[in-house]
Amino acid sequence: MLLRQLEYLVALARERHFARAAEACHVSQPSLSAAISKLERELGVPIVSRGRRFEALTPEGERVLLWAHRMLADRDALRQDLSRMRESLSGVLRIGAIPTALPTAPLLTAPFCERYPHVRVTLESLSSVEITRGLEEYELDLAMTYVDSSVRAMPLYEERYVLLTPADEEIASRPVARWADVAALPLCLLTSKMRNRRILDGVFADAGVQPVPVIEADTVATLWAHVATRKWSSVIAHAWLQMFGTPEGMRVVRIEDPQRVPQIGLVVGEQPSMLARAMLGLTRGLDVRGELDRLLHKHLDRRDL
Repeated sequence: MLLRQLEYLVALARERHFARAAEACHVSQPSLSAAISKLERELGVPIVSRGRRFEALTPEGERVLLWAHRMLADRDALRQDLSRMRESLSGVLRIGAIPTALPTAPLLTAPFCERYPHVRVTLESLSSVEITRGLEEYELDLAMTYVDSSVRAMPLYEERYVLLTPADEEIASRPVARWADVAALPLCLLTSKMRNRRILDGVFADAGVQPVPVIEADTVATLWAHVATRKWSSVIAHAWLQMFGTPEGMRVVRIEDPQRVPQIGLVVGEQPSMLARAMLGLTRGLDVRGELDRLLHKHLDRRDL
């Protein structure tokens, strides 16, 4: 049973005319009649006494109409209650994020702060181990991190890897780069203490190679600063383009798909706070994956400019 069907019934009882009721509900008369008939089948009782035109509601129909008014009133009360909650929600939303996911945080925090203007947000760059401890000890409301099949995780996007390389490198003109060829370049990568690097090492190993980076950095910003000198190449997560873009004189090149594709998502503790639930509810209506895919395509297209 849909609330829309109950709205049609209320309109029909008020207008006592199928055409006028349909006009009031902004639907066609056949659509309204079909919805009422479906409601009768779902409830297993006749609701409308029909002749060539509307005659009256049956006794069962009058009882259904009474419940329809109640249910629609409850629907409106729920909307008002949620609206008041949204307006009055306040406090501090504490988010922990692995460094490689931080560039995507504004895709969530900007609409969240717009929806809940009285809530403040704190973002902290943490390791996966620190995030787990923070959630367990209720020092964090939620986290942006690599996720598995946990029931307390909401996937946001798959981390896709691309090559960022000087425009004058031969590999910059290729439509797709091979992992073996990427490993042979002078590379600047994150340190092995960071999970992103350990994932990349696994991807390279699957391709039968082992990179030996010239420069290793423990922050994405430091890595970008070195790559921007156009002396080194790097394998980056496509989401980093959200913050840093493509440095002048560099090109973004697609790399062949790896066997394993990690996911970034939101993770909450066993008893999510009201603020965490609010963020999860808002995030369900966002298309983070699509936003990042469009960003990547834009940077790949710039190779031809």
